[in-house]
Amino acid sequence: MNITIFGTGYVGLVTGACLAETGNHVLCVDIDEEKIALLNGGQVPIHEPGLTELVHRNVEAGRLNFTSDAAAGVDHGLFQFIAVGTPPDEDGSADLQHVLAVARTIGEHMSDYRIIVDKSTVPVGTADKVKAEIAAVLTESGRTVDFDVVSNPEFLREGAAIGDFMKPDRIVIGTDNPRTTELLRMLYDPFTRNHDRLLSMDVRSAELTKYAANAMLATRISFMNELANLAELVGADVEKVRVGIGSDPRIGYNYIYPGCGYGGSCFPKDVKALIHAAAGVGYRAEILESVEAVNDRQKTVLHRKLSDYFDGELAGKTIGVWGLAFKANTDDMREATSRVLLEALWRDGARVRAYDPVAGDAAGKIYGGRNDLVICDSAEAAVEGADALVIVTEWSEFRSPDFAALKESLSNAVIVDGRNLYDPDFVTEQGFDYLSIGRPGPVDLN
Repeated sequence: MNITIFGTGYVGLVTGACLAETGNHVLCVDIDEEKIALLNGGQVPIHEPGLTELVHRNVEAGRLNFTSDAAAGVDHGLFQFIAVGTPPDEDGSADLQHVLAVARTIGEHMSDYRIIVDKSTVPVGTADKVKAEIAAVLTESGRTVDFDVVSNPEFLREGAAIGDFMKPDRIVIGTDNPRTTELLRMLYDPFTRNHDRLLSMDVRSAELTKYAANAMLATRISFMNELANLAELVGADVEKVRVGIGSDPRIGYNYIYPGCGYGGSCFPKDVKALIHAAAGVGYRAEILESVEAVNDRQKTVLHRKLSDYFDGELAGKTIGVWGLAFKANTDDMREATSRVLLEALWRDGARVRAYDPVAGDAAGKIYGGRNDLVICDSAEAAVEGADALVIVTEWSEFRSPDFAALKESLSNAVIVDGRNLYDPDFVTEQGFDYLSIGRPGPVDLN
């Protein structure tokens, strides 16, 4: 099939590359000509395991192409995927200006039947707005062209997106036209060969499903972080509690790991958007408000633990930081806990030596030029002469360090572990003061 993807960001590029991998002819459109030039030159501007190889293979096979020519994109594909950003507005609502701009573009250039697929994460009712936008453009130009608008939300995890797309646990299709359901079923058939994973529903239910999924996962994370803070106060070990509740098949182990808060481009934005959407229809989403409040507080835990350890005297201290991305296997620092930590340390007059396997460049773009930040090229360099080590991201290479060498490098043998990577008894036996999440010890939540 011929497919057009509007947007070459995370979702658009992964979607385009994976659809091309199964033999489709995909044309990715973006108004950012610099990005298009990079992609046509063989450079992939985002870090996602396996994506660069997938893009290169399908470009070389002639199945994947990139352009800034929107008219060519509309002319190319029966399926017109909208995969542009929906950043939060100041009030927390999803900003649909880019989605509706693409809708107008499709309406301006469309001359034959098209299926417009909302792949971006959008509020309930967006498909209606897209349909109205295209219909208005057609009316203004005096044209009559048949089209359908469907919702097909993505469920991609950063760091595992290729596997999530190629072997999905579900494919949600929201449409009011049985014809489009069958066409999309054909499109996704290569990804569901061993059993049917396609779930067909009405458009508004599909739109809400995406927000509901992310809000549920965010809720599990905040719930465990709430329990972790309580565990510290009552002398319990949240890791033992996690195993105790996770063994219940009604709960399971996914997304119940305590830590230093969730971040990234999805959970924070989508929780805010769902809260705003609820308010827009006169409903207060109190659980979601609490999920957001707990997460905001949890992002400050690492700084509070460090400040308490040094009796509030962080001025002049050098802090080694392992991990800058909001999670492992990505370079995404949007809403990352590391940003909250770094900015709090700088307000206190501390210096930072930070290392991340792939997010160093991203940090440089955000904070470049600061004389109180050194982006290091190894974990060992980040702790050289540091007064403490703080672990923010759960990269695999941080899981088994040389503790003897680490102790020798640090000026003070203290580790603040935001991901509970180590066994407290073992680390203490190595001569460290070890502060983690939800293990026994004092915590100040004020």
